[in-house]
Amino acid sequence: MTDADFRALARSAAMRYPANDRFAYHFAKGKLIGDPVFAHLLQKRLIPAGQRVLDLGCGQGLLAVLLELAGERPAKFHGIDLRPHDIARARAAAPQGEWVEGDIRTSEFPASDAVVILDVLHYLSAAEQREVLERIRTALGDGGTLLLRVADGNATLRFRYTLFVDHVVTALRAGSWPTLHTRPIGEWQALLESLGFTVTTEPMSHGTPFANVLCVARYKA
Repeated sequence: MTDADFRALARSAAMRYPANDRFAYHFAKGKLIGDPVFAHLLQKRLIPAGQRVLDLGCGQGLLAVLLELAGERPAKFHGIDLRPHDIARARAAAPQGEWVEGDIRTSEFPASDAVVILDVLHYLSAAEQREVLERIRTALGDGGTLLLRVADGNATLRFRYTLFVDHVVTALRAGSWPTLHTRPIGEWQALLESLGFTVTTEPMSHGTPFANVLCVARYKA
């Protein structure tokens, strides 16, 4: 898929949101085109058609819309997010999905072939991160894949900028300054491996000022 093809796909995905919800349209278009992780997931076929997909912190359902339009429609797509407005947008744009307004720390995780968590786990405490990952391992079972994007918690300027943006965006949404729990990428990888995952990592912030890394973690019981 060329860059031009993906941009056309992103525009089509943005058009799936209601015409009277201009925020949803512009957010979808900007996020899909500006964030390299979505094109990467498609180009590498990390979520092939026919899988049961669990999207934790699904937002307004961008991934579900993108997979369907790209011809990689899942057998089942289950999204969980705290924000009711985003869940309503997901239901409007991707009615084929199952959308749950809830907290990933307590919501039930259905049996899945692929679990996606993009830029979410650092909002949880260290103990909660491990608990969620343990529950993901159970949901995946033998041969499943976790696609986890995290910030590489090192001392670089890119990481400090990533952290600053996260703080500001969250404060604007929630009205309070959040406490974030980050780790260097080596610690994320060690945590996943301690839970039985085989992990590969790839920088996932090209074209942006952020310090994000995608962990592709495969579980073999």
